[in-house]
Amino acid sequence: MPTVIAAICVCMTQIVSAAPFVVGSKRFTESFILGEIIAQTVRDAGDTSVQLKSGMGNTSILLAALKSGEIDVYPEYTGTIAREILKTEQALSLEEINARLAPMGLRAGVPLGFNNSYVLAIRSNLARSLNIKTISDLSQHPTLILGLSHEFIGRADGWRGLSKAYGLEALRPRGLDHGLAYEAIAAKKIDLVDAYGTDSKLSRYALTALQDDRHFFPSYEALLLFRAEVPERFPVAWQALQKLEHSLTQDSMLALNTRAEIDQQSFSSVAKQFLQNTTMGTSATTATRSGFMTVLFGPDFWRLTGQHLFLVLSALALASLAGIPLGLVCFYAPRLGQVVLAVTGVMQTIPSLAVLAFLITVLGTIGTVPAIVALFLYALLPIVQNTHAGLKEIPSSMRQAATALGITTGQRLWLIELPLARGMILSGVKISAVLCVGTATIAAFIGAGGFGERIVQGLALNNTQLLLAGAIPAAGMALLMQGGFFLLEKYFTTNVPDHA
Repeated sequence: MPTVIAAICVCMTQIVSAAPFVVGSKRFTESFILGEIIAQTVRDAGDTSVQLKSGMGNTSILLAALKSGEIDVYPEYTGTIAREILKTEQALSLEEINARLAPMGLRAGVPLGFNNSYVLAIRSNLARSLNIKTISDLSQHPTLILGLSHEFIGRADGWRGLSKAYGLEALRPRGLDHGLAYEAIAAKKIDLVDAYGTDSKLSRYALTALQDDRHFFPSYEALLLFRAEVPERFPVAWQALQKLEHSLTQDSMLALNTRAEIDQQSFSSVAKQFLQNTTMGTSATTATRSGFMTVLFGPDFWRLTGQHLFLVLSALALASLAGIPLGLVCFYAPRLGQVVLAVTGVMQTIPSLAVLAFLITVLGTIGTVPAIVALFLYALLPIVQNTHAGLKEIPSSMRQAATALGITTGQRLWLIELPLARGMILSGVKISAVLCVGTATIAAFIGAGGFGERIVQGLALNNTQLLLAGAIPAAGMALLMQGGFFLLEKYFTTNVPDHA
């Protein structure tokens, strides 16, 4: 027995040691780039098993991913750790931060060398005409239209705390995606946005950063937030990451953001150039733009296709296995069926991001599992409804004839009712399949991959090419599925068995 236990322990140790080093990042340009820099640094050190889950969402999602072991490290900022994770208004040293992170099994370290605090930015011409120079000046202009990122609005170190500190409760911000907010301010739909000190779009859109005259925003020193076990569990990766310490300045980070946002270079190529230039001791870069077809059929195309198909087919299979029996319940037990239809109907009205956030909390994990469960819940209603409708359309005289012939209820269901209703059932599965393909793009927000990755990155960069490179393959997949199910429906409706 001890020998068996020892062998099992050895196997488990080998499995754990073979686990990939997983890097995460948030859903804005700088985090995308830093995530790539971290992953490529580890990969260049010889660890080819490194995985990158980029654009996973806000702080709470990345924190949950760290705690659950879904990721091992991601780029973060000291101010965010203090206020959003540790829930304190105090300015903490790195040692104090780590002392408070220890009970969570987390650590912060490897300062990257730059500070990226929040700023509020207003159109420069509007700032001059209204003589607005500081955040305090905003209180005199309650009619200004603010377009702030959803995360900034909800953060204690964002609008919630800022509005109280400066007495700006009269201003009512609109929640906008960070990438879309710049387009809105350029079109004069809004007057002011939240931004970061290294945001290249401040100069591109002629925006003025207002002075934080009451020093509300804390220091946001960029560093790595990681699981405490990382240095021991991934020694090669950890040694490589030490080289990133103080490797970036605010100006160099601004330059990297500019290459991605203005020059439209991919996050991967921007990170690669940075690491090459750091190694060679030069800052020379070559900006290149890729054509649409190159972006569309980029090196990630088949990986994203496989991930998207896996999400859709897994959810569809589960929804079919559960939806068809539930449709039978709706027909044979009408009272219970009303409850089933009501519950599955309500699921369709809940926003997908809210469902994903709820499932992350319930399941204690992010990525593929909650994404498939969410898609399964959204796919149920069409299958349940169409199964119920298909059975309901069968003439009662046919059931009476079957009963008269001595056919049992089970035999009638299997030999007569389901074959006659299968065209309608298949139609419901088709609707669910198309629905799943579209909804699966949201899965990228929690690191489940698929074509949504490109859409998320396109939103962050306001890059239409990248948005279309994600949307077009998803639409094409939906059309192919719809066509395939149409052919199946046609086949089954023209090939009903003689005994039916």
